[in-house]
Amino acid sequence: MKKVLLTALTVWTLANFCLAQENGALITNIHIDDKLLSDTTLNAPSGSGQSNGLLTRQSTVHTAPWYVEKFSVSAGFFFAINNTTVEVSNSDGTRGTEINFENNLGFNKTSSSFIGDLQWRSSSRSRFDLSYIWLNRSINYTLQKTINFGDQTYNPNADISAFFNTTVYRFSYGYAIFSKEDWELGLMIGLHIVKANVGMGLLANNVNAQKNSDFGFTAPLPDIGIWGGYAFNNRWAFNGEVGYLKMTISNITGRIVAANFGVMYKAIDNLKFALAYTGFNFKVDVERERRDGQLKWGYNGPSLTAIYTFGNKGWKSGN
Repeated sequence: MKKVLLTALTVWTLANFCLAQENGALITNIHIDDKLLSDTTLNAPSGSGQSNGLLTRQSTVHTAPWYVEKFSVSAGFFFAINNTTVEVSNSDGTRGTEINFENNLGFNKTSSSFIGDLQWRSSSRSRFDLSYIWLNRSINYTLQKTINFGDQTYNPNADISAFFNTTVYRFSYGYAIFSKEDWELGLMIGLHIVKANVGMGLLANNVNAQKNSDFGFTAPLPDIGIWGGYAFNNRWAFNGEVGYLKMTISNITGRIVAANFGVMYKAIDNLKFALAYTGFNFKVDVERERRDGQLKWGYNGPSLTAIYTFGNKGWKSGN
C-alpha cells in the first residue's frame, strides 16, 4: 500500500513541478516582454504615436501539433489476440498444473472488447489520461488431460466450464520534453489497477458436479514510459507510447508491458478516428496463506476508436 501511495504522490509531484515550470517560463516571458516594451516606450520619439503611459503586456503563445486538444474522449473496439497461462496451487502449497487457456481449455485465440480513454491537456505539454478496458471470456470444454487447479483435480473427458475475466483501469501523467508545431516527445508515469478472476468447475452432467474452484485478485501495477506524436499534415498524424515496470507490492509481484502505436485522421474539427496496434501484457505472482497463483496473459491486436475533442486551448495549433 505504501508503494501505491508513493507512486500516486510521485505522479502528483511530477505533474505539479512540470506545471510550475511551464507557468514560470510564461511569467519570465511576460517580464521580458514588459521590459522590452518599457524600454521601447521610454525611448520612443515624440510624434511616433507611442504613449509613454501605455504599456501592453505580451507573451509568447506556444504552437503545438494540431491533434493536441484541451479535452479528448475516445471510445472504440479492441480486437485482441489472446495468450493466457495460469497456475494455481492448492491449500497445502502443492503446485497446480500450468494451464494454457487457449491450448488446454479450448479458449478462442481472438476476442473483442470495448476500450475507452479520457485525456485532459492542462497545457500544451502536460497530459492526464484515464483509460479503461475489460475482457470477459468463458467456455464449456471436454478436458483432454488431467488438470490440478486449486484444491480440485479434473480428469480427462470431464466436461468443465471455465472463465477468465479482466478489467484494467489506468491513470497516467505525461510531460512533453520536446514540443514543436508538428511533433512532440515526452516521458510518462502511470498506475494500472488490474482486476482479474479465473476459475473452472464441472458441468451438471458430471457425477461430482459440485467441484469448482476460482482465484481472483486486484493488483496496482505502476509503470513508466515514453510517448510522442508526429503530424504528417493537417489531417494525418502518428501517435505512440510504450510503458514498462516490474514491482512487488505486499504479496503481489507484477510486471507490465503496455504499448500503443497508430495513425489518427481528422475528419472534422472536433471528430477524429484512430487505427492502432494496442498491447497489454501482464505477469502477476500472488502469494497467499492458503493458495498461490501465477498468471501470465497478453492482449495484443488492432484497435479502432472515435475521438471527440472540445475545450478552449491556451496554445496555437500547427498545420
